[in-house]
Amino acid sequence: MKNLDYDAIVIGAGVCGIYQAYKLQQMGKRFLLLEQGSDVGGTWYWNRYPGCRFDSESETYGYSFSKELLKEWNWTEHFSPREETEKYLQFVVKKFDLRQHMVFDRRLESAIWKPEISGWELTTNEGDTFTTRFLLTAIGLLSSPTLPRYKGVEKFKSLSFHTFNAPREPVDFSGKNVAVIGTGATGVQLISEIANKVGSLTIFQRRPNWCAPLHNSRITSKEMNDIKNRYEEIFSLCGKTPSGFYHDVDPRKTFDVAPEDREAFWEKLYSSPGFGVWLGNFKDMLVNSEANAEFTKFVAQKIRQRVNDPKVAEKLIPKDHGFGTRRVPMETGYYEAFNQDNVKLIDIGENPIEYITETGIQTKDIHYPFDIIIYATGFDAVTGAFDKINIVGENKQTLREKWADGPQTHFGLSVSGFPNMLTLAGPQSGSVATNFPRGIEEAVNWCSQMLEHLFDNNIHYFNPREEAESFWGDQVREMSERILFGKEQSWFTGYNSNVDRNYRHKCLIYAGGQIRFRKFLTEEVSNGYPGFIMR
Repeated sequence: MKNLDYDAIVIGAGVCGIYQAYKLQQMGKRFLLLEQGSDVGGTWYWNRYPGCRFDSESETYGYSFSKELLKEWNWTEHFSPREETEKYLQFVVKKFDLRQHMVFDRRLESAIWKPEISGWELTTNEGDTFTTRFLLTAIGLLSSPTLPRYKGVEKFKSLSFHTFNAPREPVDFSGKNVAVIGTGATGVQLISEIANKVGSLTIFQRRPNWCAPLHNSRITSKEMNDIKNRYEEIFSLCGKTPSGFYHDVDPRKTFDVAPEDREAFWEKLYSSPGFGVWLGNFKDMLVNSEANAEFTKFVAQKIRQRVNDPKVAEKLIPKDHGFGTRRVPMETGYYEAFNQDNVKLIDIGENPIEYITETGIQTKDIHYPFDIIIYATGFDAVTGAFDKINIVGENKQTLREKWADGPQTHFGLSVSGFPNMLTLAGPQSGSVATNFPRGIEEAVNWCSQMLEHLFDNNIHYFNPREEAESFWGDQVREMSERILFGKEQSWFTGYNSNVDRNYRHKCLIYAGGQIRFRKFLTEEVSNGYPGFIMR
């Protein structure tokens, strides 16, 4: 059999790809990591918009695999800003000497299965061609940005950008008339950060989101030392919650608690840091519509208290979905920004954007001139990055064709008809609905264990069985139907108004939580990989 260039090629140098590179290096394999950016970081390399940070507690976000790494790295904030997370990932790559395996400024254009070599042939935008036994994708959930489909987007003559492609050099907003289109998680962070730095800020809102306070703060040296002494306990706790965060659901049901005690509990959640208000609520809040409606009223009242103008407050309160049934943006002073005289909210349901001009934005009622337009209009989530690569499996079928009605996978980690490919953070994976690095370590550890099994047993070919894929599709749908967010329009369910696509299989993630997911993965290994054809 022809010698291949590599045992494995990893696509993407974000949190997932870096860890997979570490595992392959530990295994002593010939591998390469291809990255379309100019450095490592993935999400934390690209999204340079002001205010970008994660909403996982910092000590739960970093890798857990190295005690030495945990001792050496110091976080400075409880919820780390983008710049610090990027430095952290650069630190990891340097510490474990992973850069020697990486090639940057290479975008994968095609990956074609070659049965005659029992491997993949990859071609990049620079014309490089590589062959590999195993193809491992770590291309990100939110890495395919979408611009709105307004006419004239390309005509605006001053500065405009999607938040994913924000300028590498900081933008001077002082005195500028700035427009932000979009109020999802990214828009919320951006608006909070720049509202007091611009001359004027006009926010064009498509659909309001339920937001909750992040309550970020600095980490003192004493706190950091305490964290280092508790890492084992911290990661153990994260491993025992469905979401991989600190926060676990309260065992009580909403209406089993007296109204005054319920209110006190919610006040405590609302004033606590992080996702507890979403993930640490009563156990029926995200599955029972009446319970959800009760807490939704509580959060709506909080918005009314924080926004001075009652008309503006009502525009910021979603009427089409309950709290937590879509991804909850965490904010710092977001609602207070609308109390500033220089901030204006435009509801484009009432006053639609008609087109972009050379100097600004034309709505149905008025033309608004701007110096800067920022598009916080989200991503073609989960499957979008796959669609941009021409991935061709057995029988010449493309992955795009296979997923025309929605993704079909085995555990979200492999796809029938696409042998020797592992989608490390793919659609329908348990990792995409958890605290990402915790889910990623779970997925990469499992995939690496499987690769070791293949290498140790001289297995050159694996392919998930179609019946295993059907079984997993049923599991994904069953979990989606149990929870309220499976019924809402969001990127979890493949909804994006900027993309011409309507999946029949709606849920793009496995919503059963990491504990259930881990059980399925463990059983697959202990039963000898029954879901796979191997030879």
